[in-house]
Amino acid sequence: MAITRRDLLSYSLASPLLASAAEVLAGTADEKKDFRDFANADDRVQAFYREHHQKQTHAFALLKRQHYSQLKQARVSAWEMMERLDTLVDDSDPDISLSQFEHSYQTAEAIRKAGYPKWLQLTGFIHDMGKSLVFWGEPQWAVVGDCFPTGLKYSPTIVYHEHLARNPDSHTPRFNTNLGIYKPGIGLDSVIMTWGHDEYLYQVLKQQSRLPEEALFVIRFHSCYPLHTGMEPRYLMLMNQQDWRNMPWVKIFNRYDLYSKSDEVLSQRDDLRDYYQALTEHYIPGVLRW
Repeated sequence: MAITRRDLLSYSLASPLLASAAEVLAGTADEKKDFRDFANADDRVQAFYREHHQKQTHAFALLKRQHYSQLKQARVSAWEMMERLDTLVDDSDPDISLSQFEHSYQTAEAIRKAGYPKWLQLTGFIHDMGKSLVFWGEPQWAVVGDCFPTGLKYSPTIVYHEHLARNPDSHTPRFNTNLGIYKPGIGLDSVIMTWGHDEYLYQVLKQQSRLPEEALFVIRFHSCYPLHTGMEPRYLMLMNQQDWRNMPWVKIFNRYDLYSKSDEVLSQRDDLRDYYQALTEHYIPGVLRW
């Protein structure tokens, strides 16, 4: 049986989450429709998701989280890692062909111009820094793309959902109920997401930065479009009180991450460098373990 919006609202009413749940469920009125056009995406994007959906299993995600949470890959400052991303173009993104460093400036500047606090500006600047996984030899299907929970029935709102039929988890009974291996309200911290740059950067920063909890939540779940944009009821049922409090920040962030994208390079990039380098070094000081 599918979980309906009515079920979700009943769950919210029976818990101390009503105000924040209502805010999240209301969505955003100013969302644009000319981005994430996967129906007209080129062959590069479609091939990426075929491979991603076939290989991103629950066991794979657990294995990678265990490996990379040890932070033994390198010792590099956050700013140096951001500069390295100037060489990386995301094969899963149908909207932009610039490097990740350029996209970082676009997102951060959009957030700054909207008047949001400096911690959110920096979150916009460094949110894709976990794509440094490619430097440790990971293929892009294990680094980029939309993320979503594993260990339960896949949501039909996942992009290119049809390719998930080739994933072994689609044929594992315990992973194919509405909540799978989880319980209602377990909290997203206890959910194993598909592996990628979101989870990796969260692991890097959770004990090595001065960023607030809200920023870390945005970093960890900003690519989970079936949750924060698709509003998949079975995923929302997993959330606890802390998740509901943090989710509005993901929806705010998404406006500037997605709708700031452009293939035009920011002309004032040299002028922005000092501002964002200082902001990075304030919130993420020193050399980090990766």
